Amino acid sequence: MAAGNPFSNILKTLDKPGGGEFGKYYSLPALNDPRIDRLPYSIRILLESAIRNCDEFQVKSKDVEKIIDWENTSPKQVEIPFKPARVLLQDFTGVPAVVDLACMRDAMNKLGADSNKINPLVPVDLVIDHSVQVDVARSENAVLANMELEFQRNKERFAFLKWGSNAFHNMLVVPPGSGIVHQVNLEYLARVVFNMDGVLYPDSVVGTDSHTTMIDGLGVAGWGVGGIEAEAAMLGQPMSMVLPGVVGFKLSGKLRDGVTATDLVLTVTQMLRKHGVVGKFVEFHGEGMSQLSLADRATIANMSPEYGATMGFFPVDHVTLQYLKLTGRNDETISMIESYLRANKMFVDYSEPQSEKVYSSCLELNLDDVEPCVSGPKRPHDRVPLKEMKADWHSCLDSKVGFKGFAIPKESQNKVAEFNFHGTQAQLRHGDVVIAAITSCTNTSNPSVMLGAALVAKKACELGLEVKPWIKTSLAPGSGVVTKYLQRSGLQKYLNQLGFHIVGYGCTTCIGNSGDIDEAVASAITENDMVAAAVLSGNRNFEGRVHPLTRANYLASPPLVVAYALAGTVDIDFKTEPIGTGKDGKKIYFSDIWPSNEEVAHVVQSSVLPDMFKATYEAITQGNPMWNLLSVPSSTLYAWDPTSTYIHEPPYFKDMSMSPPGPHGVKDAYCLLNFGDSITTDHISPAGSIHKDSPAAKYLMERGVDRRDFNSYGSRRGNDEIMARGTFANIRIVNKLLKGEVGPRTIHIPSGEKLSVFDAAMRYRGEGLDTIILAGAEYGSGSSRDWAAKGPMLLGVKAVVAKSFERIHRSNLVGMGIVPLCFKAGEDAETLGLTGHERYTIELPSNVSEIRPGQDITVVTDSGKSFSCTLRFDTEVELAYFNHGGILQYVIRNLINANQ
Repeated sequence: MAAGNPFSNILKTLDKPGGGEFGKYYSLPALNDPRIDRLPYSIRILLESAIRNCDEFQVKSKDVEKIIDWENTSPKQVEIPFKPARVLLQDFTGVPAVVDLACMRDAMNKLGADSNKINPLVPVDLVIDHSVQVDVARSENAVLANMELEFQRNKERFAFLKWGSNAFHNMLVVPPGSGIVHQVNLEYLARVVFNMDGVLYPDSVVGTDSHTTMIDGLGVAGWGVGGIEAEAAMLGQPMSMVLPGVVGFKLSGKLRDGVTATDLVLTVTQMLRKHGVVGKFVEFHGEGMSQLSLADRATIANMSPEYGATMGFFPVDHVTLQYLKLTGRNDETISMIESYLRANKMFVDYSEPQSEKVYSSCLELNLDDVEPCVSGPKRPHDRVPLKEMKADWHSCLDSKVGFKGFAIPKESQNKVAEFNFHGTQAQLRHGDVVIAAITSCTNTSNPSVMLGAALVAKKACELGLEVKPWIKTSLAPGSGVVTKYLQRSGLQKYLNQLGFHIVGYGCTTCIGNSGDIDEAVASAITENDMVAAAVLSGNRNFEGRVHPLTRANYLASPPLVVAYALAGTVDIDFKTEPIGTGKDGKKIYFSDIWPSNEEVAHVVQSSVLPDMFKATYEAITQGNPMWNLLSVPSSTLYAWDPTSTYIHEPPYFKDMSMSPPGPHGVKDAYCLLNFGDSITTDHISPAGSIHKDSPAAKYLMERGVDRRDFNSYGSRRGNDEIMARGTFANIRIVNKLLKGEVGPRTIHIPSGEKLSVFDAAMRYRGEGLDTIILAGAEYGSGSSRDWAAKGPMLLGVKAVVAKSFERIHRSNLVGMGIVPLCFKAGEDAETLGLTGHERYTIELPSNVSEIRPGQDITVVTDSGKSFSCTLRFDTEVELAYFNHGGILQYVIRNLINANQ
């Protein structure tokens, strides 16, 4: 409980049904405010957090009032602080977070303070959700072989995280090979209601992956954020967020026979994308909710990034409680969860009359209207009803190149590419499937579609159907529980027979880790310019993501993945054309292998049991032999290896003293980069492979790293030297200083030389010169990423002057000590006649108390131009961060002062 909380008068005791107490809680009904009864359930979670954390500095009474008055305030785009109950990290973003914690400990140690005070103040769940590269498939030992490769590539990173699991309290590390982070979160990590030091409150989570939203299916408010936001949250700092609008999505009816949860989610995705839900919450309700299993809800919630919402929320009801029991949560915990949520008006009981909720807008879907479908060939919201697939495919071949077109000339559409596959003559046509993958957290959490796929495989095997050997088939469950129920059902052997062997537990094809296609197939595609297809049960199919050689990529349910693998092509009408020929020479049709809903329900009921979840998760933190053999030091201070190219100590706290440095202006700074509109974090952040001619490649080669071992920027996120060199290294970046040339270079203004961005930045720093960035509208839009702010800071950028900022990226810049400034309305670099060749001076008061959020600041150039900008420190908390030189420094000094 926060000291001096003005809402302490509504702190009530929650009694156990059989006597005794569960604990205390901040009671929303005790506020006696009729507006609360009209609030969506998702907004009530924000309200409870604001009340519980109210300290009149980070969270103020006026913030609580904004949330209570949501109906009137949400259309006005007001900002509120939010403190989540916990933070969820996965491997790639977990490494830099642990690096920063280790550095903070070093800094405290150098300042003579107790470095062990640096621990996450908010519970952190870190899942080493390593992305499995499908190098081995169609093999009984695929899991072990792929795991060995992962450990060879990532041993140093894994060992560092293992050290962190021992060194830091309040941090749970789930070892590699356990499952996909979001499924582990759903089945094991989620608390639904916390009981911390005798205080009860709703579970809520921010995670460093966009599909953190999957947990919304369990009634836990969660969404994806950038790494800096996640680090700030785990160190007890509030997140600034716009109070969102809430779209009410009413469900009625029941899914028809043969329609899967994947068909439903692709339909919902298309509807919400069309409606427009970016930046909003979507809250599902209605009598149709009783027809949706928890796994179905999680499937819909998982796809929130694809329909653009912050989250797709399913309030807790009896279905949620049944799932908690299924997954091994104990009876007392479930009783506590239900009692608390009922007492605080956060539980939905559909057997009782429902109070009217207010929504920003409303949608409705009758589940009876959902039909089998896929999405593609290049976007997740381009839904195609299965009955229209063949016609749609031919339309795509005809249409000009775009999201729904390949522009294949009519005379080439029936082209046949002959190739030799390991001594057998084979053929490839446009639309032929070369990758078929049951992958991604979206579907592998859902027993009905996973066991449905296994039933399709069983029927196909019994009829004598086979998958062509050159189709790369794989199965990557989200957790070990899936393996247990597939084996218990006796159906895994049929998936194996068709080539769908388990390749690992982690993200695979959906994230682009398809591995190599057989050389003969790859040559047939490239030499004949074939439009080859991939069919996957994932959630993303953007061009080039799944595999460079599959231009057509379709999202489909796991059973449909098996069906398309058997057909060998997407150019098929399942209603009228046979899927193949059986062992007796008889033509086999789609309807012959498709299970009924009753068949699926029967095998789910008999095969998915609570003891499977208990057995899987009781041993999860014990790891596996490869994890257990990793040797790590026992010290709480990390022994940095200066020769490591994976883990490196960044210079954030170099020469740090106990006295805050105070505000800093900018004096005679050069423009490092001059941008137009819509520069995204994909342009700024290091991402993807490390180009052989890049500064990062040069750094690695100088340290004896062979090109084949470069790995990716993502895998090297724990090394600031690599990441600084990869900042602004996007090959499609457009810098106006280059006058039309595209690429990651800039002009070093004093000399006029054209250099890589990193080399130019280092030359300025070496000369003791500040730099700034000029930008247009929506600077930093896209997925927020920590290195989009850390990288520029390491390059020496002191300020960014833009027409407008993406909200999270702006706060991340502040967190790293960079000054965000906005041109006045109607002005930008061009209208002001700025070329980027000027030198810029930005005067700020030397005393932070003289700075106000949003005040006007004058920028002066050496060419005589002077213009006014808005200083985009938006809160007093952000000013405090800036006064300290950044959020991490602020936390260190506060911890030291609090313990003196």
